[in-house]
Amino acid sequence: MKRFMKLMQIPLFPLVFLIGLGLTSCQSQEVTPPPTPPVTDQNPHSLGRVGNPEDVDTETESGLVLMGGSTDVDQAMRWMIEKSGGGDFVIIRSSGADGYNDYLYELGQLNSVETLLINSAAGANDDRVFETLKNAEALFIAGGDQSQYLRFWEGTKVEEAIQYLIHEKRIPIGGTSAGCAIMGEFVYTGENNSIISAEALANPFDPNLTVRRSSLINHPLLQNTITDQHFSQRNREGRLVAFMARLKEESNGQALKGIAVDERTAAVIDGDGKVQIMGQNQVYFVKENDPDQAPEQLSNSTPLTWDLNQSALKSLETSSSSNLEAFDLKEWNTNFSDFWFVENGTLKTRAKE
Repeated sequence: MKRFMKLMQIPLFPLVFLIGLGLTSCQSQEVTPPPTPPVTDQNPHSLGRVGNPEDVDTETESGLVLMGGSTDVDQAMRWMIEKSGGGDFVIIRSSGADGYNDYLYELGQLNSVETLLINSAAGANDDRVFETLKNAEALFIAGGDQSQYLRFWEGTKVEEAIQYLIHEKRIPIGGTSAGCAIMGEFVYTGENNSIISAEALANPFDPNLTVRRSSLINHPLLQNTITDQHFSQRNREGRLVAFMARLKEESNGQALKGIAVDERTAAVIDGDGKVQIMGQNQVYFVKENDPDQAPEQLSNSTPLTWDLNQSALKSLETSSSSNLEAFDLKEWNTNFSDFWFVENGTLKTRAKE
């Protein structure tokens, strides 16, 4: 009884406070669990996407845009947007920023525009890059360094996706400057240093004249074809001829062809091979005249001679005002206007009779 009386004499307030504190602590642990970190799977190679974040499927038409560098040709870009059906437009590059995003999104009706920066083979094999590319309804390759494009992208999932877009999904594909340089079956890789016409004609085996077949794009409209850009502005006529002379051994007896585009100009080719020229300057179509005959002089450290009775190559200079309704790039059935030929390292032209 005395023991009970002593317990009754303990003040009630501290006891109630301690009991309440314990209950509050237990309740807070049950009601507020620690936060769970969000799960993210963002593509680390994306420089950003404008427009609808959700992909759409649209009806597309195949086609090709070869742009010569410098200022982009709005009309050619609108053509790509139209061929995309207003879907998702993707730009790929190995350097630079996302400047195409807002430009293209404001230029026409598109679901979205996204730029991917793919500057390693690991990036080119990333599944997220692969999926973004496969979901594209238009693909454009920015200017930069074609040697990086070939080194980073060739033989990777980027190449696999591009081949899917060309041959199965059949979407419009374009490129400017270095992006144009890698479109054909044959490419000037630029993996050493650049080369100018005088150097290429003086020695077609100059270490800087690096041309070969490429699997990266090899668009079906550009079989047995090599492209060049910044053409008249950088006097590249001679080096294109030297490129074609060097490629003779790889052409399997088929006529070599070259398409060279000036700055601020684009050659636009639909899925049937019909050609339009858009922009301010010229596009040159050059074709070997007699594929059964080799250049008269093609050896290391010796000036090129590719004369063949002053008829080695036939050429056509075109512009946006040219009438090309009958020009089918699948057959190259056009009326060429001139012959190009080389005598002892000097490029010459004459009017075709």
